[in-house]
Parts: sequence; structure tokens; C-alpha cells
Amino acid sequence: MAHVTLNDVTKIYDNDVHAVDNADFQIPDESFTVLVGPSGCGKSTILRMIAGLEEITEGDIYIDDERINDVPPKDRDIAMVFQNYALYPHMTVYKNMAFGLKLRKYEKKEIDARVNEAANILSISHLLNRKPKHLSGGERQRVAVGRAIVRQPKVFLFDEPLSNLDAKLRVQMRMEISRLHDRLKATIIYVTHDQVEAMTMGDQIVVLNEGKIQQIAEPGTLYHKPANQFVGGFIGTPPMNFIDTQIERNNGTPTLKFEDFSLKLNPELQSILSEISGNSVMLGIRPENIHVGENETNQVISQVELVEPLGNHALLYLRTEKNTFVVQSNLEDLPQHNTPLAVSFDTEKAHLFHSETGESLTAS
Repeated sequence: MAHVTLNDVTKIYDNDVHAVDNADFQIPDESFTVLVGPSGCGKSTILRMIAGLEEITEGDIYIDDERINDVPPKDRDIAMVFQNYALYPHMTVYKNMAFGLKLRKYEKKEIDARVNEAANILSISHLLNRKPKHLSGGERQRVAVGRAIVRQPKVFLFDEPLSNLDAKLRVQMRMEISRLHDRLKATIIYVTHDQVEAMTMGDQIVVLNEGKIQQIAEPGTLYHKPANQFVGGFIGTPPMNFIDTQIERNNGTPTLKFEDFSLKLNPELQSILSEISGNSVMLGIRPENIHVGENETNQVISQVELVEPLGNHALLYLRTEKNTFVVQSNLEDLPQHNTPLAVSFDTEKAHLFHSETGESLTAS
């Protein structure tokens, strides 16, 4: 396989829209790298520039040590799996998978061996004589993946390949693509807007927003040490809660206050706040780190707006006078709507973000 390097890659469209702004990172050999972010963040544009389907405005892209900016797509030794499958409707599954190899003048015996091997890997051998219209969405996606596998490329590119599938099939296909990566030891670059896909599949995740890279890390680091408020809010389901708080310094010991509630902090967070010149900071706390119960430490009295039972746990949507937040609870006796509820904030697991820049004060 191969490693891919982007050196200060920028894409500017004619209307002066910066779709990608100075993307600079490396995709290691045999890694499963996921580009994730909201719609319009530039992730698919990066993928298309690697594939040669979009021109690069500035910067360079390398596959191994070869600069590929001016290399035609067909000569880049990549294979791409699209969101809409892009199968030829008049061809059988076998012919769809074999088509690229025939264009490259492979011998029939080699084509047959590769197609059958890929079909066995994806458990679609029984579908080889069918046409796409007789396949389910999941089967069509397997065929599209199989067409990429037979190429045996240096790099596989996946552009939101599961977005047209139902929820159950998405989970199944996530597992199959992850197994495929382990089996092929392939270099995979995978684009998705679904952070659950990113967290469960990638060993390296590139988080993008508005064309800029926000953070590059493995899943655990993104979740526990987000580099900024955007990453903290984008990674995690349900997302991190954010509360604008004021810093109070009593006898040199800083605490956080919002509305009528005061939150005590551990020495590490106190030390961070003591170095801040401003008087406010954004508190980030995940739903599982707010606990229901009469706890005198860091207690907040709230009102229940909505309860969402989800089987083994429930999500409680709570509000105070000026703030709303979500709590993940394992309570068997769930609170009623529009009733008061006492919760405590576990500030040992809190995140602090700069109130103006959004940069994390606790990620290091």
C-alpha cells in the first residue's frame, strides 16, 4: 500500500470560496483515516483532490514520494467508492467488477481470479450473474466495494458510502469495511459526516470545519481531549454541554459561577484558571458526567423539559433559568416532565474553553 501526504493544500472556487484552507497532514501506510465534519466543511473536496477529480489551487499532494498534482486520475493507482454506488445498470455484477480490469487489458484468467476472490471476501459470489436492479442497497454497496478491491490499488477512497443505507445495514457495513481493512492491510481514506462512523472505524480521524482542520487524533483523544469547542461539541452522542461561566476568585481560589450556582474545581483546573486574564470561561461537560441526586458538591437545581428513554439508559433534557443541558442517566424511576431535579456536575471530568477563541484550556 502507500502513504499519502498533503502539504498546505488549498482549494478556492471561482467565487472566492475557500473550500479547503491549508490542509497539511499525512495519512500513514495501511491506516484507516476518516475525514469527518458537517456538510460543506471540505472533506469531500479533499478526497476528490486526492483522486484527481478536483484541481488543487495551492499546495501539493504526494502518494508515497510521487507528487501527483498533475497526474491524471487513471494513473494515480487509487480506487474510489461513491455514495451512489455508480454501477452500470446494464451489466451483471461480474461485469461491473471486471470492467476496470478489462480497460487495463488484463488477461481473462487474471480478471476471473480477482473478481471471484473479491466476491468471496464480500460474500457476493451468488450475485455475480445478477444486474444492479435486482440487488438491495447493501448488496449494491458490496459490489461497489468489490469493484474497488479487484483493482488492488495503493489507496482506497470512500466518499460517504453508507449514507443511502438504513440504520441497521449501516452498522453491518461498518463492521464489514473495518474487517476488510484488517484483511487487506489497505490504506483507506474515508469521508463521512457521521461522527459515530468516524469514531468506530478510524484509527486516525481528521476533524474539519469550514475548510480548516480542527484536530487530527485517534478516537479516544478526540473524545477525552478535544482541541477546541467545535471538536468537543461535534464528537460525542449526545454532544457535550456548554455553559458560559464567570470566574470568581475568593482568597485566590478560583471557582466557576453561572446564574446562582457555584462549581468547585480540583487543583489542576484551579491552576489553569489562575493563569487566565479574563473573567469568563466556557465550561464543557459531557452528559454522562452530570449525575442525578442530592449531592451538596457542585449541585444544580434544574427543571425537566423532556425525557427520552433509550432502553438501558435515558436522556434527560434539563433547563435552568438561562441554560439548557442534557444528562445521560441510568435511573429506573425516570423523573416526570416539568418537575424540579437536582443534579451534580463532575468537574473532575470537565473541559474548559477560551470564551473568545474556543480553544481548549485543558486538552494538553
